[in-house]
Amino acid sequence: MVASPGPGLVLRLEPPLGFVELARPPHNFIDNAMIEAVADAYERFDQEPSCRAIVLSAQGKNFCAGADYSPAESVESSGANPVPLSLDHFFVQVMRIFRACTPVIAAVQGAAVGGGLGLAVSADFRVTCPEGRFSANFTRLGFNPGFGLPVTLPAVIGAQRAHLMFLTARRIRGEEAFAWGLADQLVARENVLAESVALAREIATNAPLAVDATRRLTRTALAERIEEQNVADLAQQHRLRDTWDWSEGIRAAAERREPRFEGR
Repeated sequence: MVASPGPGLVLRLEPPLGFVELARPPHNFIDNAMIEAVADAYERFDQEPSCRAIVLSAQGKNFCAGADYSPAESVESSGANPVPLSLDHFFVQVMRIFRACTPVIAAVQGAAVGGGLGLAVSADFRVTCPEGRFSANFTRLGFNPGFGLPVTLPAVIGAQRAHLMFLTARRIRGEEAFAWGLADQLVARENVLAESVALAREIATNAPLAVDATRRLTRTALAERIEEQNVADLAQQHRLRDTWDWSEGIRAAAERREPRFEGR
């Protein structure tokens, strides 16, 4: 099976694995259509008995560089057609991703920024390379983290390191991400996908009912915590969206300059 279920996404089923490929290179910017297509893909593979693990990968330079805040003419010339994020719709799709049942391995060959970081951390495991970059850049844009990251990131790397990433918005290189546990394997860039497939196959060799039961026991509780967290995250994002700093953060990102925040 090879299919394109939505904008910027390619699916393949090669039992026992399913492949979800972000196909909006070079940066694979995320928007409502893409996140909904990813959720659709996960649910579709959940219904395929022959699919026992999913490999999430991306075409181009970056895994997913977050939302696109480029000027309209740059967006048009790139061939992408992102639209402003509808926060409520986006959070619904995030919950669909966390409630999906099939194990996911993310092949992070480049930058995973903002929502792209959230997507990578939503996977069970991450394989990256020295060129990998991980950034929770939300405060640099004038708003708070979403995508369940206030729950998932501390669980993966510890509360203090997550706090550091959130408040500084700094980029963490692949080697540091591996040392912190943000990535489970560090390999050469050209081997990221192959090693992700190997890890997925290792999972797929185990008893499928036992894998499913084990994952449900841990991920069901995770999804419930994230759903509760999302209520608070969404309320704050709606509040901050009306502030000067939100507008300035987005303008600065679009203009590729340092933001000048005023706390209003």
